[in-house]
Amino acid sequence: MRIYEKGGAMPQAIKQKGNEQATLIFDGSCPICTGTVKWIRENELEDAFEMLPCQSDDMPSRFPGVERAACMNAMHVVLPDGTVLVGEKALPEVVARLRRYWFAASLFKLPGAMAFSRVAYRWFADRRYRIAHMLAHLAGKTDLKT
Repeated sequence: MRIYEKGGAMPQAIKQKGNEQATLIFDGSCPICTGTVKWIRENELEDAFEMLPCQSDDMPSRFPGVERAACMNAMHVVLPDGTVLVGEKALPEVVARLRRYWFAASLFKLPGAMAFSRVAYRWFADRRYRIAHMLAHLAGKTDLKT
């Protein structure tokens, strides 16, 4: 399994092989992550992703190169060829596989875009539970567990 180290462009899986399914591994206990996965599911190209919570019993055996602690810190996208995209490096691939937003993946090629997305992604990911709690409080939902 290879870890993707460069900035993203239009995904090769879509360009060359059609719409092959990638696996998006996410923190299934995070309200923001699960909400985002729901939104992606509603907007993805047909069957572009298999959604797999990091907490799934199948995750370690299917993707032994993805450590549970790592996927609790950042989403992982595993491409059909086994390439693993982590955190902000997965964003262009995710966006490129969305019906109405695929063209926005090219924005990640702009100078400084990947540096900005790295900082923004890390800031948000590190605070996602606090942000979810604040949003739930603002929406009047008191049953959210943190």
